[in-house]
Amino acid sequence: MASLMDELLLTMEGERSQYEKLIDLSGEKKDSIIHKKLDVLEAITAQEQAIADSLLELEKRRASLLNSIAAVMGHDGEQITVSWMIDNLANQPVEQEQLRTARGKLKKAADDVQMLNSQTQTLLRQAIEMVEFDITLLKSVRQAPQTANYGRDAETTGDILGRSGFDAKQ
Repeated sequence: MASLMDELLLTMEGERSQYEKLIDLSGEKKDSIIHKKLDVLEAITAQEQAIADSLLELEKRRASLLNSIAAVMGHDGEQITVSWMIDNLANQPVEQEQLRTARGKLKKAADDVQMLNSQTQTLLRQAIEMVEFDITLLKSVRQAPQTANYGRDAETTGDILGRSGFDAKQ
């Protein structure tokens, strides 16, 4: 049981470490979005994907370890969690405190990543809105005024002007 507990703690520390890497990459990601460095953003995204793959493997390993610990504790077949383990290790205060500390650090790191992802999502949304605004502005510069651009049926056509930007004849 002690070796399983040690391995569980190491796995949780590994997860926390991976979340910390995501937090570090988040600052670089924000800068690349703000400064429109798409090549840097692409590289960061690839790194994030590798970290996400690693986190998935660590999560599977943690679940497997919890199932093994459940079998040792006589709860075979039950789905147990780290919180359940903390509650049921009352007679082992050292292990209980180690798990409580590891869970707290892991939860804080995951919460921080979630908050940073939300901020990045907002930043990306604003960047997309800015691009849409720029496209609309560029289109409107070349578009004839609605009052001077009628078709045969007396409705505005919304035609685009020629290269000069206006269509005045002298």
